Amino acid sequence: MEPVPTEASIRRALRRAADGKAIDIDEATALLAATGEQFDQLLAIAGGIRDAGLREAGRPGVVTYSRKVFIPLTRLCQDRCHYCTFATVPHKLPAAFLERDEVLEIARQGAAQGCKEALFTLGDRPEERWPAARQWLDERGYDSTLDYVRACAIAVLEETGLLPHLNPGVMSWAELQRLKPVAPSMGMMLETTATRLWSEKGGPHYGSPDKEPAVRLRVLDDAGRVGVPFTTGILIGIGETVTERADSLFAIRRAAREFGHIQEVIVQNFRAKPDTAMRGMPDAELRELAATVAVARIIMGPRARLQAPPNLIDDEFSLLLRAGIDDWGGVSPVTPDHVNPERPWPQIDLLAEKTEKAGFTLKERLTIYPEYVRRGDEGWLDPRVKAHVSALSGADGMALDKSPVGLPWQEPDEAFGSGRTDLHQSIDSEGRTDDRRSDFDHVYGDWDEVAAHVRSAPATMPTDVVAALKLASEDPAALLLEKNEDKAMALFNADGPALDELARIADDLRRQVNGDDITYVVNRNINFSNVCYVGCRFCAFAQREKDADAYRLSVEQVADRAEEAWRDGASEVCMQGGIDPKMPVTAYADLVRAVKRRVPGMHVHAYSPMEIVTASAKAGVSLRDWLTDLKEAGLGTIPGTAAEILDDDVRWVLTKGKLPASAWIDVVTTAHQVGIRSSSTMMYGHVDHPRQWLGHFRVLAGIQDVTGGFTEFVGLPFIHTNAPIYLAGIARPGPTWRENRVVHAMARVLLHGRIDNIQCSWVKLGDEGTRVMLNSGCNDLGGTLMEETISRMAGSEHGSARTVAELKELAAAAGRPAVERTTVYGRR
Repeated sequence: MEPVPTEASIRRALRRAADGKAIDIDEATALLAATGEQFDQLLAIAGGIRDAGLREAGRPGVVTYSRKVFIPLTRLCQDRCHYCTFATVPHKLPAAFLERDEVLEIARQGAAQGCKEALFTLGDRPEERWPAARQWLDERGYDSTLDYVRACAIAVLEETGLLPHLNPGVMSWAELQRLKPVAPSMGMMLETTATRLWSEKGGPHYGSPDKEPAVRLRVLDDAGRVGVPFTTGILIGIGETVTERADSLFAIRRAAREFGHIQEVIVQNFRAKPDTAMRGMPDAELRELAATVAVARIIMGPRARLQAPPNLIDDEFSLLLRAGIDDWGGVSPVTPDHVNPERPWPQIDLLAEKTEKAGFTLKERLTIYPEYVRRGDEGWLDPRVKAHVSALSGADGMALDKSPVGLPWQEPDEAFGSGRTDLHQSIDSEGRTDDRRSDFDHVYGDWDEVAAHVRSAPATMPTDVVAALKLASEDPAALLLEKNEDKAMALFNADGPALDELARIADDLRRQVNGDDITYVVNRNINFSNVCYVGCRFCAFAQREKDADAYRLSVEQVADRAEEAWRDGASEVCMQGGIDPKMPVTAYADLVRAVKRRVPGMHVHAYSPMEIVTASAKAGVSLRDWLTDLKEAGLGTIPGTAAEILDDDVRWVLTKGKLPASAWIDVVTTAHQVGIRSSSTMMYGHVDHPRQWLGHFRVLAGIQDVTGGFTEFVGLPFIHTNAPIYLAGIARPGPTWRENRVVHAMARVLLHGRIDNIQCSWVKLGDEGTRVMLNSGCNDLGGTLMEETISRMAGSEHGSARTVAELKELAAAAGRPAVERTTVYGRR
């Protein structure tokens, strides 16, 4: 039985809220119980917070709504929510999905009535449950429901100009990447964090795989990582306790603070419907709804946009406005609310009248909120939908009084060949303009929320390091086995004589496999753009488009640099860039073709897994097809960068929006399968610990066992100097000298028999560090580079180029000869 808050606890919570102090979950729970005069005080506090936020946003007293059409793409669903009348069974429908022409007809009707939003609502992955859905998609050539959603969204943009808002349920990081180019905004109700309502028989979400709270919270986070303006909210009155209700609001706030993408929070009240398992449940009371809205406003703060659906509140418009909402959501003059068909939307004129009577002005917004419209160039809007949004929005980001018209959905005009294109040279002579990019304070999310995710290293049981060294000498790869984890950890923590012995063992293994030759490749790095809005918290390379150090190279400029490199003896160009939203998806193959046309003999080593997965998603093609096309264009190999640490617990601290570990594995494995080999990497020394390093090596070994496609392993020490996560006080200042030795030696030991070549980075380690690593298991120096911008922007002090003579001197300092190699370790 949940304890009932006392009047004193409610009074104390009200006082803290009135004073502008943050409340905790116990105080939020107390406020939800407010009645009488305390209830009125609660609403007054929340209304004041809302008013302050509207003044800050430049629209005091304005309550918004979106004029929309509702497109019920399919009413089939794999879930079995016990309160839902929207989802049904195949034999009750004329077809599993609306046909494309039916979708367009609804959209055209909306456009004729001045609607600007096309709300796509549908059941979650019906093909997973219903053969009729799978058959319908197969007959029309769609791999999945989400593929069909994407195609319909493009058709609506091109044929009608309405802006799609997509509510397809649970989506993965990759699926969000795939859908972002066709929709300015998306959404999914969290509903509740109460796992028992999903896991216990009789619960409203029992038997619904996509309603597991952990799954839905992951979607909220992934939407933030991808940079999707996202709508979410809670559903009250479905059996949750008030504490669980408050917990759900705090969960949404956490995601909003960490990623800054929650454009709107809906607080929706349960209304019982006939012909459902919960038809006998009482409706959530409207005063209960108002209290929840008010508490949501206090928790979420003045900048949050808060909505209550106007067709579910009877005539209590004034009550909800007092409670702190500033939005009525989407209202349609054309289509019914297919989720709540028994409760029609109010007429827009009536909604305006009720809003005005409460002292506010009703104004139309777009499906993407004005704050995100104005910041669209910061990565919130894909360039392919920007023209559609711009056509319907004013300078304030609000909706214009005009009807939409169809516009082409296409790549932006090429914007390359601009900015500080000499950065590869001037970074050494002049340095970077500033130590951080101009949007440092908000692009990476709330630093306190980020810091809360950092996990300290678990305790390690004392282990006989002598036994561990013996195993490393006799059966090195066995250290990857779970039964030998303690021994592996003992070696990762080795120091003094034990570390010297580990380095000796690693170097003996190197000698067995590679002999004494130290290899290098004559190559040139070409970073074709540093414009990027992904928000990786360790990256000092990425710039906003208007930052002083931002640049983009044209296709011809890249080809020119490749030709210069060839004349200087290079056999390889390594091409990587930021995830530039204005880079056409065709540019990746175009860059490869341009280099191969200009220098047919040049090996093209290009595109990180992040670039590949993002570009293929935006192009709407599979990874396999995308990589095959690149191979046919002339791509030779890919760098195994963007790996950082292949553990999502640390990745989501390091990177706001980079691909999850599973996606990195998928890209690399697929590349190997289509005949494109890759390097492998690990960036260490930031917010990580040795047990995560061991896990990373296990992942690499597992991939190599399946594909055999890795050419080398490269250890990448974290360069902290200008890294945002270090400047924010979260990351440590790079690895220690001991850790550098340990990582390179353990790479040789753990990957023995799987990956033959262990490379050390002179850019990051410097000459002395490189010499030591060459005597600790490494056999490769990497390349001459000719230019290097990424590490130098981060603050590396070891230059951006080495001549062949200088690399030979490095090898000689280690006491061994240097030999030139190809990208895939043939001799030249």
